[in-house]
Amino acid sequence: MKIGTKVTLTLIFVFAIGILISGLSLSNVLDRKAQNEVNAKALALMEMNDSVRNYTNDRVQPLLLPKAESQERFIPESIPAFSVREIFEYFRNDPEYASFLFKDAMLDPTNLRDKADNFETQIINKFRNQSNKNTISGYRNISGAELYYTARPFQVENESCLRCHSTPEKAPKSQLATYGKDNGFGWELNEVIGTQIVYVPAQNILKNAYDSFVLITGIVVAIFTIVVVLMNLLLKKTVLQRIKGIAKVAEEVSVGNMNADFGRQKKDEIGDLAEAFNRMKYSLEIAMNMLNKKRKGD
Repeated sequence: MKIGTKVTLTLIFVFAIGILISGLSLSNVLDRKAQNEVNAKALALMEMNDSVRNYTNDRVQPLLLPKAESQERFIPESIPAFSVREIFEYFRNDPEYASFLFKDAMLDPTNLRDKADNFETQIINKFRNQSNKNTISGYRNISGAELYYTARPFQVENESCLRCHSTPEKAPKSQLATYGKDNGFGWELNEVIGTQIVYVPAQNILKNAYDSFVLITGIVVAIFTIVVVLMNLLLKKTVLQRIKGIAKVAEEVSVGNMNADFGRQKKDEIGDLAEAFNRMKYSLEIAMNMLNKKRKGD
């Protein structure tokens, strides 16, 4: 096997090992980066939802609730959770957020549509047991679909909420007529009663991470290929061709051609080798001349 081939195979082997090790690390880093991007968007959506919730609670509800009570007709627009859900659906018209799903998952909601499932109940209990925990994220499977979720605790922060959710006696009649007296009561101020949770198909995250991985890996492979080609050209020009020239001259000297010359060499290791061969050639030439004189003298 030639030196150039050995060098090339060695570089390829080192590169393959490096790609294997760094690829695993890079994959984890890119996956985490994609998750962080989704988390940031999800938290931004939750902040928007909280703004809608507060606006509805402070500005809209005082206008609509008296009207609902006088007419004994339930007006869903007066409920913050309803406004949040409806506005979020409008927000999903943006293609960037079309795959996002939002839910106010509650332990005891007025509208059973918001009832937390077993998985979401576990998240709520974690928030209730660990007051310093602000967000939880991860993966879950729903009906065979892998989803990535971002959740944060939902607390009763406004006393006005207790008007509809403390006891049935204080709740508007229109609310009782629509949802009954069995659900959505017994809430307390600053109590964690649920979780705001955003779901995104996991394939979106994995695709983003995979696309970034392919792009970065492709760039690294391209750079490595260029480096290997350049190193082979440099090796051929600065080492192999000069060694071949020295070997050719040495072979001619070995068959008695003392006129063969190694030529002018650079001041490096190969140049030192050529100088050593030159000295050996001169020594051999002197020795042969002495031998020839001795033969003639005899």
